Amino acid sequence: MSLNIDEATLKSVVEDVLKKLGQQAAPAAASDCGCSKPSASAKGRDGVFQDAGEASEAASHAQKQLRKLGIAGRNKIVNLVKQTCAEKAQEWGQLEFDETKIGRLEHKVAKLAGIPGLPGVEWLAPRGMSGDHGITMEENTPFGVVGAITPVTHSIPTISCNIVSMVAAGNGVVFNAHPGGARCAAEAIRYYNRLFKDEVGIENLVTIIEKPTLESFDALCKSPHVNLLCVTGGPGVVNAAMASGKRAICAGPGNPPVVVDESANLQKAARDIIVGGAFDNNLLCVGEKQIFVLDKVYGAFLQAFKDAGAIQINDSQLGKLTEAAFTYKKDGGGCSHPVLNRDLVGADATRLAEVAGASCPASTELLFAETDADHPFVMEEQMMPMVPVVRVRDIEEAIELARVSEHGYKHSSMIHSLNVEHMGMMARALDSTVFVKNGSCLAGLGTGGEGYSSFSIATTTGEGITTPDTFTRRRRCVMVDNLQMY
Repeated sequence: MSLNIDEATLKSVVEDVLKKLGQQAAPAAASDCGCSKPSASAKGRDGVFQDAGEASEAASHAQKQLRKLGIAGRNKIVNLVKQTCAEKAQEWGQLEFDETKIGRLEHKVAKLAGIPGLPGVEWLAPRGMSGDHGITMEENTPFGVVGAITPVTHSIPTISCNIVSMVAAGNGVVFNAHPGGARCAAEAIRYYNRLFKDEVGIENLVTIIEKPTLESFDALCKSPHVNLLCVTGGPGVVNAAMASGKRAICAGPGNPPVVVDESANLQKAARDIIVGGAFDNNLLCVGEKQIFVLDKVYGAFLQAFKDAGAIQINDSQLGKLTEAAFTYKKDGGGCSHPVLNRDLVGADATRLAEVAGASCPASTELLFAETDADHPFVMEEQMMPMVPVVRVRDIEEAIELARVSEHGYKHSSMIHSLNVEHMGMMARALDSTVFVKNGSCLAGLGTGGEGYSSFSIATTTGEGITTPDTFTRRRRCVMVDNLQMY
C-alpha cells in the first residue's frame, strides 16, 4: 500500500513510534542476559545482527537457499520450530517473563506450548482450472523476505508463530522486536538458526536486530531486500509501516467489548470472562476489556461474577486506580487524551488492588468495577486484569455502547446469549474480525473453540488471523489450448 507520504513525514512518524516503544531505554546486549553465548558481531552471528541492512541481506540470501529445498524443506523447518516451542516452553516462558516482567508466567508458557497447533505448509492449496482453451494453475508463492515487527506482550511466541507461517510460505524473515522484549527474542533467534544450520544447512533464514532503534526500523522499511512488512503493534507503528510504500500486513489495536443479555447462562459467562480477561493479565489483543450487561440480569451477573472468583472494587478504589493507571497529556490540537501507566500494564490483579487501596486473595485473577459507559477503563485498551461493568437498558443500547467503545478497530468482540437474533445484530454492528458467542476470547483462537491460532491478527489491513497463505503471492500459470483431459 502506498500513501504518497514524503520522507520527512515518515521519519517523524517513525521517531514518535520508537519513542513510545521505549527506544531511549535500549535493552542490554544478549550477552548481559545471563547466558554465556557471545554477542553478535558486526556482520551477524547465528542470525543476530547489529545492522538492519546486513540482517535483511542475509535473510534474502538464505531465502534463495530455502527455495532449493522445496516444500519438504519448509515443512522440516516448521516442524523444528513447533517441536522446539513444545520442548522449551517452560524455559523460554521464564526467559521472557524475567525480561519483560509483565503478564503471568504460566500463560507465557501456555502460549509457547500452543505453537505446535498452528497451520503449516499443508495450508497452502493450489487451485486448478480446465476448459476448452487449456488449463490454468494458481499457486501461492513466497514474497521473499518479510520484515516483522513484534510486540513486548508476546515476544518469543509472536516470533515463533511468524516463523511457522512465513517460512511455511517460503519466505525468509528479519525481525525488529520491541525493545522491552529484545533480549529474549534474540536468544530464541540464535537457537533457531543453530538448529536450522544443523538440520537443513541454511544460515540466517530468520534474523533479528539485536538492539532495535529508530534507524533499524526505518532501514527495514526502506531495505530493497525486504519485500513485505508484518506489524504486530499499536496504531503508531502500524501507521509508520503503512506509510513505508511497501505492502504491510498490520495487526492493529483492539478494545474488545463483551455483551451479556437476559438469555445468557450467567454462571458460564462469568467463568468465561475471567478465563479470557485474566489470561496473561489481559495482555491478549482479543482479551475481554469491558462488559455491557442488560439491566434485567445485571445484579444476577455481578453475583455470578463474584462467585466465579472476580473481586469487586468500589467507586473510591476505582478512582485511585484510574488516577494511577491513566495520565492526561495535551496533543497538538489542545485536547487531552489518556496515556497508560506502563508500570501497571500486565500487572497482577493483586498489584492493581494494592494501588487501589483494596485487598484481595493472592489467588485473585481479575478485578471488576461498576462504571459509566464513558469511563477510561471502558474507552481505552488498558491491558490490565481489571474490567469495567456497565449496566444498560436493552440489547440495542448494549450493542451501540459496545460499538462505540471498540472504536471501529474491527478487532474482537464477544456476546453471551442464547438469542440468535441478538448475535446477528451484534455481528453486523461491530463487524469485528473475531466474534465469539458463548465462550471466552480464547475460543476465537482455537482454545475452547474450533479453529487455529496466531499472534498476528491483521485487523487494520483485513487479512484476519494470519496463516501461511497470508504471506504469499497468488500466481497464475496458463497453458493455452493444450493438456486438458477432455
